[in-house]
Amino acid sequence: MTENTAGNVSVLATLFAHNAWANQKLLDFCEKLSDAQLSTNAVGGFGTIHETLIHILRAEQGYVERTNGRLPAQPLVRGQALLFDQLRDVARWASDELLQLALATRSDTLVKESDDKSAIEYPLASLLMQSLTHSTEHRTQIAAIITQLGMEPPDMSGWMYMEEHKELREWDL
Repeated sequence: MTENTAGNVSVLATLFAHNAWANQKLLDFCEKLSDAQLSTNAVGGFGTIHETLIHILRAEQGYVERTNGRLPAQPLVRGQALLFDQLRDVARWASDELLQLALATRSDTLVKESDDKSAIEYPLASLLMQSLTHSTEHRTQIAAIITQLGMEPPDMSGWMYMEEHKELREWDL
C-alpha cells in the first residue's frame, strides 16, 4: 500500500465519483434500449428498468433534499416519464451535492425530520452510506434484468472504474 497525502477526502471523492460514473454508464446503456426492454422487470427487483432508473435518481435527489432542502433545476417527480437528458442532469447534480455533503459532514452531524405526527433523527454519515449502497443495489437489479434480456450489461465495477480512469498500472517484474 502506498500513502496518499489527500487522506480521507480522496477516499470520499473516489466513492462518490464511482457512484456518479456507474449511474452515467447505466443511463448511457439503457438509453439505447427499446420501450419494451425498458418495461421489463425481474422477480426480486424493484420494478421495470424504467421504474428502477427513476427510483435510483429520485432517491439520490431525496437524500440531498432531506439534508439541505435543495432540489435540482428540474426535479424528478413520482410517475415521471423516462427522459434521459433530465435523468443525466439530476444524476450529475445529486452526485455533486452528495459529495459536498460528504466532505462537509462530521461524524456527529444529524439529519432531523418531522411532520405533524412524529420526528426522527439519524447520522448524516449513515444517510450518505445509504445513498451509495441503495444505488449499487438497484444498478445490480437492472444489470440482472439486462442479462435476463440476453444482453451483456455495462461493467460498473470498481475495477472497470479504475481501468477507465487510468488508475490501474501494470509492469513486468
